[in-house]
Amino acid sequence: MARYTGPKNRIARRFGVNLFEKARNPMRNRQNPPGMHGAKKKKKSDYGAQLEEKQKLKAVYGMIPEHMLVRYYREAIRRTGKTPDELMAQLESRLDVVVYRLKMASSIFHAQQLVSHRHFLVDGRIVNVRSFQVKPGMKITLREKSRQSDLIQKSLANTAKEVPSYLSLEADKFTGTLLSVPQADQIALPIIVNVPLVCEFLAHTT
Repeated sequence: MARYTGPKNRIARRFGVNLFEKARNPMRNRQNPPGMHGAKKKKKSDYGAQLEEKQKLKAVYGMIPEHMLVRYYREAIRRTGKTPDELMAQLESRLDVVVYRLKMASSIFHAQQLVSHRHFLVDGRIVNVRSFQVKPGMKITLREKSRQSDLIQKSLANTAKEVPSYLSLEADKFTGTLLSVPQADQIALPIIVNVPLVCEFLAHTT
């Protein structure tokens, strides 16, 4: 699967927040959205509001492709819980997201790269598929040869970032476990996303 390599700073400025937690905050010198004069504020239509929420959600999870989001939505519909909650549970259970939440990567894009380059084991087996769905009880372990990375060690030592309650981390062993299916009230995103609006958008366009 192709990794997003587009302009991350423009996306962060569009939503007015350091969305990807970059060391150099893209909002520091340019507060306005991208564009010649900054984006002019206009009243959005229902479609426009739904579209923006969908774009936010895709960005938060590392610019996941449209077809992946649609697949998660269709699976969420088939499940018994609330569709927005089921959608978020699937997104949070992606291997790259779990690696990022466990603080073993400095950003969601770093996590995607690490997974793709075969740096992680899931229950003792190498998995290099970023969208792999981690199930409760599965252990995610950083491979021995990757543990000397300064970037990974610095990320693990970051006390400002907390590991969610649905995960457990054994930092000294470079191992984490998904304890339970992520619940909506346990998920903290760097920007507010109206997930029900995202589901409404997908319901009308898929």
